[in-house]
Amino acid sequence: MPSAARVPRPSLVPALAALTLLPLLPLLAAAPAEAAGGWSVAPSGGGRPTFYAEGTPGTVQQDTVSVTNRGARPVTVRLSGTGVRVTFARPRLSVPARTRADVPFTVAVPADAAPGDRAGTVTVRDGDGRTATVPVRLRVAGPALSALTVEHLAVHADRITYELVNRGTTVLVPRLAVRADGLFGPVLQRAPRTLPVRLPPGRRLRLDEPWPDRPALDAVDVRLTVTASGGARDSASASVRLVPWGGVATGATLAAGAATAFVVRRRGRRTTGSEARPPCVEAESTGVLT
Repeated sequence: MPSAARVPRPSLVPALAALTLLPLLPLLAAAPAEAAGGWSVAPSGGGRPTFYAEGTPGTVQQDTVSVTNRGARPVTVRLSGTGVRVTFARPRLSVPARTRADVPFTVAVPADAAPGDRAGTVTVRDGDGRTATVPVRLRVAGPALSALTVEHLAVHADRITYELVNRGTTVLVPRLAVRADGLFGPVLQRAPRTLPVRLPPGRRLRLDEPWPDRPALDAVDVRLTVTASGGARDSASASVRLVPWGGVATGATLAAGAATAFVVRRRGRRTTGSEARPPCVEAESTGVLT
């Protein structure tokens, strides 16, 4: 694709060249993608089997697709793109008999795209469901940077949770190593292993690491180390005091019950002692002698 423009995507379609209809006089030089209905699709200009675009993240590339109707009747088609961000000047059009329609379109390179190759298609479909496609090859230019961070590490009842963030420009397949040290030595040690995830640039992923046999009572320092190809590496640590709160609560309940029973018993003794002694009655002087 010969041209590139760093302009906001919403203003692209008005800037595209107008749809062009040409009588079908010379045949196209490139082998078009033929549909059963007597029409075909090919990159405009001939000689290209595929569309090709190259640009840095945030740029927009322009090209033109030709829909050729060799039949004796008009054909109405819809245009769409897959795999890459394609915007057509006319996503639906009617092509007269023995006429070629040239439709401009753009391919947008996402601002967060990692350097490398992307594959897509331009697909044209008629009213009867017949389709023809042309491959689209997009190359995202730019330096390849591999970087990640490990964040929000936390220890729970039976697992360790954390987040991975891709801070670079390449897709990462992370490898995780886990280690936890208690007061008397290691309580968890897992060798590096590849995680079953792919982390695109700029993405954040919340993950967890099972720990079903976590100590019930200990002071533990947990450390996660994550690496990936290209030199990406980061680690995170967390310290936690593990206390069997259920046992503590049960002990507290028992202690409270024992204390209550003790108080009740003491009160019972006081009441019993007071009932055993005869009551003390004081005589009241009335001032009359008998």
